[in-house]
Amino acid sequence: MDEGFVLTAPGEGRKLGGEQKANMERKPLAARVRVGPAGWSYPDWEGIVYPRQKPRGFHAASYLARFFDTIEINSTFYSPPTAATAASWVRRIEHNKDFLFTAKLWQRFTHERTATLEDEMTFKRALQPLADAGRLGALLLQFPWSFKNTREERDYLAGLCIRFMEYPRVVEVRHRSWNRPETFQMLAELGVGFSNIDQPVIGDSLAPSEYVIPESHLGYVRLHGRNYVKWFTSNENSSERYNYLYSVEELRPWAERIGNVSARTDVTFVITNNHFQGKGVANALQLLNLLTHRRVRAPEDLLRRFPELEKIVEVSTSAEEPLQTDLAFQSASERTK
Repeated sequence: MDEGFVLTAPGEGRKLGGEQKANMERKPLAARVRVGPAGWSYPDWEGIVYPRQKPRGFHAASYLARFFDTIEINSTFYSPPTAATAASWVRRIEHNKDFLFTAKLWQRFTHERTATLEDEMTFKRALQPLADAGRLGALLLQFPWSFKNTREERDYLAGLCIRFMEYPRVVEVRHRSWNRPETFQMLAELGVGFSNIDQPVIGDSLAPSEYVIPESHLGYVRLHGRNYVKWFTSNENSSERYNYLYSVEELRPWAERIGNVSARTDVTFVITNNHFQGKGVANALQLLNLLTHRRVRAPEDLLRRFPELEKIVEVSTSAEEPLQTDLAFQSASERTK
């Protein structure tokens, strides 16, 4: 019997029993999952993800929204956009009614930790168009591996979560010292989600997980790749750390974890951050195929770089219909009843 998970259209799932049924009754019928890449503005995606010859009015976010229901905005980590720019992003994805952005918090708050009150107001003004349009699914507070579980750091994390309490928030930590019940209790009290990550497990790094903070109503998964050699690179070629293509066999356990996370949340975001030369886009499509057991639509150029996708995709250049729709998880065991 297939022990994986399958996505079905809202309302099509069969009745669940036991703990699954109790969990489902505490949230909307359809547990929603959105899969997509981290970012869209990468020069090395030209001719791989995006066509080299682009039609008039081409925009990368709009193009990706044909195939995915989410993108994690990573440019907000480096500096906040203007409100006008954020509003333009909303317009770019209007053709996909199911689309939600997630956004990374500015590094001044998480890495440099020099942010002022004015910085806070500037960042919130940048997010406002996304929030007002109902297109902001989550704000990601991503901390570096050096951010460890001490009393001082816990206080800082809690305070930062409170400063941005008007948004659905998710925290990503990478050091295993945070893997303690007290961490999840604190996040529960704050109503903040936890980002389950795949990263090179070096030394005291967090291993893969499927944690859910029910009080946040959010599930979050980020796949960074497993480039052990380049992971802690800090030179001008730092993008090499994300130079990793997951095999289908490496993605299968994550498809199961995503199913487990989704069964306990209202919405789950799955982000592929191994963006080097479009590898995260290819892996996102493979994850969608594993989750839905259906063929997926993909950019034509991507197939030329990743011919292994041919067995799972139906090529389309039409913008009329998005790839993903809101889908509900149902365990394989329930399908056999």
